[in-house]
Amino acid sequence: MANFLLEIFIFCYLVLVSGFSEKLETLPFNEGYSQLFGHDNLMVLQDGKSVHISLDKRTGAGFVSQDLYLHGLFSASIKLPEDYTAGVVVAFYMSNGDMFEKNHDEIDFEFLGNIRAKNWRIQTNIYGNGSTNVGREERYELWFDPTEDFHTYSILWIDSNIIFYVDNVPIREIKRTQAMGGDFPSKPMSLYATIWDGSSWATNGGKYKVNYKYAPYVAKFSDFVLHGCAVDPIELSPKCDIVQNSASTGISPDQRRKMESFRKKHLQYSYCYDRTRYTVPLSECVIDPKEANRLRRFDPVTFGGVLRQRDKRHHQRQSWREDTSEK
Repeated sequence: MANFLLEIFIFCYLVLVSGFSEKLETLPFNEGYSQLFGHDNLMVLQDGKSVHISLDKRTGAGFVSQDLYLHGLFSASIKLPEDYTAGVVVAFYMSNGDMFEKNHDEIDFEFLGNIRAKNWRIQTNIYGNGSTNVGREERYELWFDPTEDFHTYSILWIDSNIIFYVDNVPIREIKRTQAMGGDFPSKPMSLYATIWDGSSWATNGGKYKVNYKYAPYVAKFSDFVLHGCAVDPIELSPKCDIVQNSASTGISPDQRRKMESFRKKHLQYSYCYDRTRYTVPLSECVIDPKEANRLRRFDPVTFGGVLRQRDKRHHQRQSWREDTSEK
């Protein structure tokens, strides 16, 4: 056990300092995951390393890790459905909602479908201790078409940091603060992947819904990485904490440059700048003046706290935002 904990420590340190410098060991689907729901809407391919989950008029589908984990690196390569996908939600996330119904934790990647000629968007979020009334969402465009090929989406979760990666590029870092308290995910969680009908909110606030004429919607998964410390589901042992506290050295300068470049080009929404929701940013928010100004120009009402009803240019920007927002 001690050797395994040391291995996790070294791994997390290298990821934080150097990024994904080498190809990670992947697991066959049946060694790491089990079907959650969906009957024959989940199909394991013959190689045993890939799985398809689909949404049709009958049901969606999903799978869940066989173990609970407390911290680690979790990853999958995903290819999203193409064509008209409004209302479709594909999620790759961590949760313990089945064990802690009233005070669950969550770390989310959510992929939100769209109408034709508009791209999928990606949303990240975290919850801790059932803090679902405090949203910490961010939304982004991607620099590629996620329906054309597989791309890698990763979550690095340690005691003091959570980092989201797309194709090994960090897109978001959340540093734990004392003021967050239980809002920072801290209990063991399982890994999940699901596809489901989010017509009520996912595309333009529910204006565009799933059209089952285009079903089945198939999301493809492969290259599963579950590199964390498995936890006994009964004892919920917290032994991995001794590993994580020392590993938090932050993102390397090169990684941070990549993250800043991504956010400059592709960030569409961040709760840290949403003046209509939070008059004072939450404690973990690191306010970047350039980021704030760019979002304020994009939507001065949400990100500036100023209503300019007679500003024609604002009206045009606001209409465009409404055409691309989810909630």
